[in-house]
Amino acid sequence: MTSTQSLKTVLSGYTMPAAPALVRDEDNQAVRCVACAHRCLIPNGRSGVCRVRFNDGGRLRVPAGYVAGLQIDPIEKKPFFHAWPASNALSFGMLGCNFHCSYCQNWISSQSLRDDRAAAAPRACAADEVARLAVEHTVPVVVSTYNEPLITCDWAVEVFKRARAHDIVCGFVSNGHATPEALEFIRPYVDLYKVDLKSFRDRNYRKLGGVLQPVLDTIRHLHAMAFWVEVVTLVVPTFNDSDDELREMADFIASVSPDIPWHCTAFHPDYKMADLSATPAETLDRAHAIGRAAGLRFVYAGNLPGRVGERENTACPGCDGTLIRRQGFRVLENRLRRGRCPDCATAIPGRWPDATIPASAPAPT
Repeated sequence: MTSTQSLKTVLSGYTMPAAPALVRDEDNQAVRCVACAHRCLIPNGRSGVCRVRFNDGGRLRVPAGYVAGLQIDPIEKKPFFHAWPASNALSFGMLGCNFHCSYCQNWISSQSLRDDRAAAAPRACAADEVARLAVEHTVPVVVSTYNEPLITCDWAVEVFKRARAHDIVCGFVSNGHATPEALEFIRPYVDLYKVDLKSFRDRNYRKLGGVLQPVLDTIRHLHAMAFWVEVVTLVVPTFNDSDDELREMADFIASVSPDIPWHCTAFHPDYKMADLSATPAETLDRAHAIGRAAGLRFVYAGNLPGRVGERENTACPGCDGTLIRRQGFRVLENRLRRGRCPDCATAIPGRWPDATIPASAPAPT
């Protein structure tokens, strides 16, 4: 028995029934899972693309009752730059993913059911325990991350219900390959949602195990549903770093709202792309310029702290004054006052500890 087969057996003991909103009954004891955009039709005894949601006697079982990662991170690491700056976030993750990105930087947990080299293992943990740790450590935010949270969102919502009872803000760090049903399911409990926009080429998405259009639809839906949305593009040399593709991504985000922060972050060699060169700072400078030219008001360069000048900082779009200075995940200065520039009173969209300022209205269709 391989390690992935052994892990699958272990994980079968950490499950719960799927949330009714995320499953449809089909003929011959098959079920349709609608937690992500694959919308897997799963016969009895089989699992979906993610390998963690499976059909047991005509009932969809889903992950529950464990964590594979649980730690306190700076919220800037997620990255959220317009939500609770300089705060800690309790991050928890499970196992599995609905993608199989060859450059995945969390592959030890996300690919644990596909790759025998992955070494992550589950640790029994009740939803109450995650919420209790957040309260004990007085963190204002709890985030589902490390693996793809859409495929484990049923249990994440159980965590979030308990966290929100203590006025803790909850977030997703996701590839965005979602369905409207999943977004409706999590919306009462989730306020922050980071989406990876990995490419603007469908052929590239198919190499990673997904499809482009559902990710674009998700970004539109998230904004229309008043989630706080930040978009991240890991800029990978020769994969998605051409001027044309970066411009198309920036234009798309701006068409949804110019207030959505766009993080252009540097790839470093990892997993199955360990022989590819790291992204140079000059590429992030170029992406930043393209984003600004497209009309985005908040474009950030990441993963190269101290090497991208002012591009880690938040500047006021009204007077161009520096509002939040950062180096990597550290906030060096925060001049915001109730979500506004102290110099010209321009409102800065985001989720601030003393104010909530929405992004601009969705662009007309």
